[in-house]
Amino acid sequence: MAEKHHVIVGAGTAGINAIRTLRQLGDKGPITLVSAEPPYSRMVLPYFLEQRISDAHATTATPVQLERWGVECRFGVRPKHLDAGGKTLHLDDGESLKFDNLLIATGSSAVRPPVPGADLPGVHSFWTMADARAVHQHIRPEHHVVLIGAGFIAFTILDGLLQRAGKVTIVEVAPRILPRMVDETGAAIAAAWLKARGLTLLTNAKVTSLAAAGKQLTVNLAGSPAITADLVLMATGIRPNLDWLADSGVEHGDEGIPVDNKLRTGAPGIYAAGDVAAGPNRVTGAYEVHAIETTAMEHGRVAGANMAGGHEVAYPGSVLMNIVSVAGLDMASFGTWDDEHAETIIGEAPERHAYRKYVFQGERMVGAIMIGPGTQTWSENDVGMIKGLVQSGQPLGAWKSWLQQRPFEIKKPYLASRTTRALMPDTILGAPSISPRG
Repeated sequence: MAEKHHVIVGAGTAGINAIRTLRQLGDKGPITLVSAEPPYSRMVLPYFLEQRISDAHATTATPVQLERWGVECRFGVRPKHLDAGGKTLHLDDGESLKFDNLLIATGSSAVRPPVPGADLPGVHSFWTMADARAVHQHIRPEHHVVLIGAGFIAFTILDGLLQRAGKVTIVEVAPRILPRMVDETGAAIAAAWLKARGLTLLTNAKVTSLAAAGKQLTVNLAGSPAITADLVLMATGIRPNLDWLADSGVEHGDEGIPVDNKLRTGAPGIYAAGDVAAGPNRVTGAYEVHAIETTAMEHGRVAGANMAGGHEVAYPGSVLMNIVSVAGLDMASFGTWDDEHAETIIGEAPERHAYRKYVFQGERMVGAIMIGPGTQTWSENDVGMIKGLVQSGQPLGAWKSWLQQRPFEIKKPYLASRTTRALMPDTILGAPSISPRG
């Protein structure tokens, strides 16, 4: 049987993990990697801003490694059109690639609000390596940085901004910060913590325009005084990179590409993974995009295994989660933490700046919020146990009542419910991924 030609579109986490998996499973077919950028991890870009790593440390696969894997690279080009029926990918440099299997892993792009001045010099997103380098070169200790948006993406870079700039102001159109990550109580705790550390926070604040003011920028707000900034960062959302799939024969929409539990699209031989793939939610069973690093990694492994053939690896589904630490405060949410109709267990310890919210369906924990200072050892240990309970869906039985009385004591319910045993066989391939140098 002739070896299959695999084309991977996108060199992010999903694409690189698919390539690793193909080779780990012994697939010797030719692989062509198409990407506008070389491989790097978007997840570590905040550490680059904090000057804890160099940009070179963000690399996930070196040219030497890709050559060793037998990957033919097409960097600096983008997909232009896909003919799913003819199994042909057309690139924007005029080249066309025939394939047997195609993985769509083109990731997502930052979205800027449609306000006048959003394209001025000194206004940046923080989503790509190019964005990170531009901010790194521009920011100064005496600068006032205005961060537009107070969601998860904004909070991943807050530590870097607080370390690198003289003043930071957050402008958020919603009534509270982190509206898609924590509830009102959690947001209030985080807001108080940040204000106590010198951050200026404006909620219910709508940006109407940006304007140049000499070497600075003016941020105009509806019904509020304008703000003068040296640097403006937009953290106002992302969208999947799917424009090139028009008339391709692959079903897609604003919510991504529908895939089955093998990461297959409806078109034969075509898979999707990462930020573009609407896959199964492990908790709810719904099919949706989870634009997070762990999901992209798992998607890449599953897609690569199924592209290799002979394995039939089913994906159990991902858990929606966000974990971030800002100014020493750890915050995490998992699953359906915002289900207003579910039963909840609440724990508050204001003297420790700590908060817990557990969401239950019967005896199963299906969502959770956890907030507390990272210096407290229980914080770092508990986050993994809470995630495990939500991911595994293990029934807690009488230990649910234990949590009602002792919401900050998660260890005993976690161990007694045998969650570790339930999660141990829950690996994608039954073996770890090969290392970047493997």
